[in-house]
Amino acid sequence: MLRQISVAFLVLGCTSLSILASGQTAVSWKMKPSPLQTRWAKEVSPSNALPEYPRPQMVRPNWENLNGIWQYAITSAGDQTPPASFNGEILVPFPLESALSGVQKTLQPDQRLWYKRTFNKPAAKGKDRVLLHFGAVDFDAAVFLNGKKIGTHTGGYTGFQFDITDQLKDKGNELVVSVLDPTDAGDNPHGKQVLQPRNILYTGSSGIWQTVWLETVPAVYIDGLKMVPQVDQQHLDLRVNTPGNAAGYTVEAVASSNGAVIGTIKGKPNTDLQLPVPNARLWSPNEPFLYNLTVKLLYNNKVVDTVGSYFGMRKIEIKKDENGQERIFLNGKYTYNLGVLDQGFWPDGLYTAPTDDALKFDVLAIKSMGFNTIRKHVKVEPARWYYHCDKEGILVWQDMVTCPNNSADARKNFEKENAATVAQCFNSPSIVCWVLFNEGWARYDQQRLTETMKQMDPSRIINGHTGENYDRESPKDPNEKWKSSDLTDIHDYPGPGIAPALPGKARVLGEWGGVQVKTPNHQWNEADGWGYISIPAAAFARKYGFMNKHLKIFEEEGLSGSIYTEPFDVETEENGLISYDREVIKVPVAELRQIHSAFIPPTSDVAAAFIVKDIDTTNPDNQYATMLDAYNKGKKDGPFLQQLAQMALRVNDKPNATKISNDYIGQMKAPLTRSQMAFINKFTTSSRDKGFALLMDNRDQINKTLGQRQADARLMTIIYSEEIKPYVQDAAARPDWNKIEAKTKQYGAPGEEIFLRAKTIHLLNQKDWDNFAATADQYVGKCAAYIAPNELNTYAWTVFENISDPTHLNNAANWCQHLLKADNNPAYIDTYANVLYKAGKKDDAIANEEKAVELAPSSDKKTYQDILDKMKKGEKTWK
Repeated sequence: MLRQISVAFLVLGCTSLSILASGQTAVSWKMKPSPLQTRWAKEVSPSNALPEYPRPQMVRPNWENLNGIWQYAITSAGDQTPPASFNGEILVPFPLESALSGVQKTLQPDQRLWYKRTFNKPAAKGKDRVLLHFGAVDFDAAVFLNGKKIGTHTGGYTGFQFDITDQLKDKGNELVVSVLDPTDAGDNPHGKQVLQPRNILYTGSSGIWQTVWLETVPAVYIDGLKMVPQVDQQHLDLRVNTPGNAAGYTVEAVASSNGAVIGTIKGKPNTDLQLPVPNARLWSPNEPFLYNLTVKLLYNNKVVDTVGSYFGMRKIEIKKDENGQERIFLNGKYTYNLGVLDQGFWPDGLYTAPTDDALKFDVLAIKSMGFNTIRKHVKVEPARWYYHCDKEGILVWQDMVTCPNNSADARKNFEKENAATVAQCFNSPSIVCWVLFNEGWARYDQQRLTETMKQMDPSRIINGHTGENYDRESPKDPNEKWKSSDLTDIHDYPGPGIAPALPGKARVLGEWGGVQVKTPNHQWNEADGWGYISIPAAAFARKYGFMNKHLKIFEEEGLSGSIYTEPFDVETEENGLISYDREVIKVPVAELRQIHSAFIPPTSDVAAAFIVKDIDTTNPDNQYATMLDAYNKGKKDGPFLQQLAQMALRVNDKPNATKISNDYIGQMKAPLTRSQMAFINKFTTSSRDKGFALLMDNRDQINKTLGQRQADARLMTIIYSEEIKPYVQDAAARPDWNKIEAKTKQYGAPGEEIFLRAKTIHLLNQKDWDNFAATADQYVGKCAAYIAPNELNTYAWTVFENISDPTHLNNAANWCQHLLKADNNPAYIDTYANVLYKAGKKDDAIANEEKAVELAPSSDKKTYQDILDKMKKGEKTWK
């Protein structure tokens, strides 16, 4: 209890017929400035925005790409009809917040994003249908065509389509899309996207972020394939789905390799077929062999529809090795899953890679470094990313996108999106493991959902809970922690570590590492850069090798897989083996491959496209004296001052750090960039610093941009240090609170808040209960929204334990109301119940204590039950 206060056709080689859709005009699109830019950004233009066919396992020749310039507008979320005018141009499919979109604006939860463009009707004949496809739109989309609403879709990570044939006219079709996306302020699965990026959470990607395209199909057509390789039975389970009435239709599937037919099958659509694949060449990272697959739909023996696809024959399972250890086996052989935690963010495109070559580069980079596994972390990628994994040969652990909170709507959305993710990614041979929950984040019904996932796909490993050791509410019995999962999985930073051994389950290390190595001039925001531990560039190769020697010991003890955090830096998280812009590698690739060969021999040569430069291992701070001399001689340009101030701080030259940072801050002009805000917040340590006035003048915007009330927190720290701390350092001090209040009042809201908090805590520590309770009531009344739940709970519990005055008890009960709005924690409900009980409200107290007993973890149930029994008997629950 919380009581203490604490401060296909593609495989065959056919070219996708991507063209610029009709109705598109010349534009003045320009990429917005970005702290970092990848080498591929310069290749992006309105005429070639991701032109590749987006669905490699369902390829048709008759398609038209709608990527390119659209109009956009941002209105109130309540607006249901398209606006009369639009704000400007946006490059689809790059998300609104990205530099490559040409807009780079944050969509707020109370706003609606609109897109508009025109196109001409594609060529069609007879009863042909025209389908409109969206690869992904985050989160809630409504689609209008020629003024009529044709459909809606919720879910930010999976594709959807509409048959738009009946709404089409020959020319000038107006397509409008509206999007609501609360990012992390709603019940939508959103992964690592947040409105206020910080630490392990990054910039959001609202709206259209994958390819939009048109496709012409017959009246009855192939709508989808489902493929399961059955290695032991020497066939591929195949289901060819068609919509509508398929009476009289048949399907024919042909598997081939290098032009030679391997197996054929004929049958009815929407039924389970078995395509023979005798003596199959098995897919693996060492030999990522893919069969070509052609599927035809026939009516009266006449071909009406054809799609090109591919598949791989492979088998993944948990078995005992020769020593009796439960291991991960691929194709009947123990295969250590040596992987990385890939989050799929780009400095210029955010969720969307600048080009397909960029998307492929990440896969090639990871494989070139000697890994054979990628854990795709709380994001679902476009189909082409999985195609590159299939083609190049990398094992994929696919995360579900995290449940955002514990509400009923959030859980409904989570389960819906899980099912859609499994269905959409089902046919990719590279995916060998589905990952359900991560570190206890909004975990619920773990056994049921794990078993549901196993029913959806019994052909793969199910990881029911990765990093279970971070779950505060996890079961105490180890046998219950990963119930029905195929793996036991812990996280250990920096690690490594090993998960416990349980019968029938392989042991994996779902995350480890997290070592920060700074890459000067290749950082998203140097002022905010961080890692779980920080190592100089010159020491990292040795440190990484040493850590992997320990990992090898765990592998010999029974560990079957490990996921290093991470392949690439992501925004301020500088834990990557490669910088965020994909330019600098922090350990030479040959050395990485040698280290990793202790687990698996490299499964390929270093890719020709894997072009990076080795990190400079000389200490950049060695240049400090030279740069300081240049500063003293008059060099004062902004980027230089920014770099020199950071350097002065690192070498502990605090006087010059203050002087140089003040010079740099003095050059800043509104509107401030996020990087400038972070710099001001970091280097402002007194009211005399130039940044103090900027924090005061821009506190609302800085709070909003940086999150976690960083401006207010910095201001209050300074105000406390200068105006309050000198008078309260002695716990027995009796300061003149009226004088302190007069001094802090000049600082407005931050001054008032820190004054009330400091006075409340000082009186509490002095055990001056009546004055404490009165002051706390003032503090809570004005600042309840900003008080941590644990702290608020402590105030209420302190009143309960030490005060009998009904007024103070009723005030404390009101504080608990704020507390329970923030967190329905059984410990907080227990506090509320006890306060009510002491205030004489026995019935309400019993009702709340019963709720606390019901919600409590097993370890606390007896404590709450004992309190409940006392309440029912009319006995005191306080000392």
